[in-house]
Amino acid sequence: MAKSRVQFICQNCGTVHQRWAGKCDACGEWNTLIEEGTAGGIGSGPASLKSARKGRAVALTTLSGDIEDAPRIASGIGELDRATGGGFVRGSALLVGGDPGIGKSTLLTQAAAALARQGHRIVYVSGEEAVAQIRLRAQRLGAASAPVELAAETNVEDILATIADGKRPDLVIIDSIQTLWTDLADSAPGTVTQVRAAAQAMIRYAKSTGAAIVLVGHVTKEGQIAGPRVVEHMVDAVLYFEGEGGHHFRILRTVKNRFGPTDEIGVFEMSDKGLREVANPSELFLGERHAKSPGAAVFAGMEGTRPVLVEIQALVAPSSLGTPRRAVVGWDSARLSMILAVLEAHCGVRFGQHDVYLNVAGGYRISEPAADLAVSAALVSSLTGLALPADCVYFGEISLSGAVRPVAHAQQRLKEAEKLGFGSAVLPLGSEEIAGGIGAGAFQPTELADLVARIAGTRRSRTPEDE
Repeated sequence: MAKSRVQFICQNCGTVHQRWAGKCDACGEWNTLIEEGTAGGIGSGPASLKSARKGRAVALTTLSGDIEDAPRIASGIGELDRATGGGFVRGSALLVGGDPGIGKSTLLTQAAAALARQGHRIVYVSGEEAVAQIRLRAQRLGAASAPVELAAETNVEDILATIADGKRPDLVIIDSIQTLWTDLADSAPGTVTQVRAAAQAMIRYAKSTGAAIVLVGHVTKEGQIAGPRVVEHMVDAVLYFEGEGGHHFRILRTVKNRFGPTDEIGVFEMSDKGLREVANPSELFLGERHAKSPGAAVFAGMEGTRPVLVEIQALVAPSSLGTPRRAVVGWDSARLSMILAVLEAHCGVRFGQHDVYLNVAGGYRISEPAADLAVSAALVSSLTGLALPADCVYFGEISLSGAVRPVAHAQQRLKEAEKLGFGSAVLPLGSEEIAGGIGAGAFQPTELADLVARIAGTRRSRTPEDE
């Protein structure tokens, strides 16, 4: 019989320590080591059984050969299918994370009902809510009539025995992975050992039977999925459900996908009837715009294969402090510091005595560097008090030398802007071939100073009657 021993496992990164310490040596987090007992060490059970037999040779093949598309189950919810790459792949495991109350269970309930109405067998297992609570949500969403099979259970062995009875399910939803526990581990539910063992058991079932598994994961205060990051490496796809409490829209963002693109998003709007798809997110993010307000520039961005237009708002105000404030919402604060430095060093625009506030309208978050040009235009517009043209979009990357560098997908950005009624654009010189439309007469600066001179030149071009 294997000898039981005690180890200390970091609940943040999963590193195993032989003795307790206040700080984890691997990730540097404090007070994350939890004592967990193991029978002969982590993973000794399965390992000892496998080492008892001799390995068998497997067939080797070449890179060339017939390729088959992964069989998918389309839910019919267009934004969800876009984020997953076309639907749920049979035999795959998908991890969905998000803040509490953001709408993860609502989205999965709607997806389960849509698939069940198509004739698929859908099993929804909840470890956090009773069956009555799930039924109440289904009634509110208008999905109570869908033939979805429900269960409230947390033991992995009982769940596997339940779903193995009868026809193989097409999709199994586990809400959430942190509540599951298995008899193979002695630690409490939610610990690294239990989360890893439970996820491994569910993924093994998915690979062996061809059923798709969706695991719901809690997130930490930093916004990362709680538990060891090894769970994200075990699954085939990771989706984050994002949104701000003061805004009614939600974004389903693909972080990892072995069967599709990793930079797609799905946009939903939360209502009292559940989540509604947003077919044109640009109109949602632009919202109500004041055409004559300085400090506002429209950025034409890309999320995967989808162009998205969003308004960037800047406020530059005189500061009475020795160190002016720099506040950013929806963009990288380090990137803002770089843009301010380039404007001062190469364009002669001084922000040393001013507070700078930058906001991306609608609660949207921008991650691509193509927003540099739009941010610069908004900052200069706010500092000079001159409103930018209301029908103009901006995109382009700025280097430390002040040069404006081209970005990808310029044609798609311009088509989206033209569809929404924009008539002009500012984009880098040397972008990909622009055929007609608003790109034909676009202003293409090679240096950031050219754009600053163009914005500041509107003051000199004004007549006294315009003031």
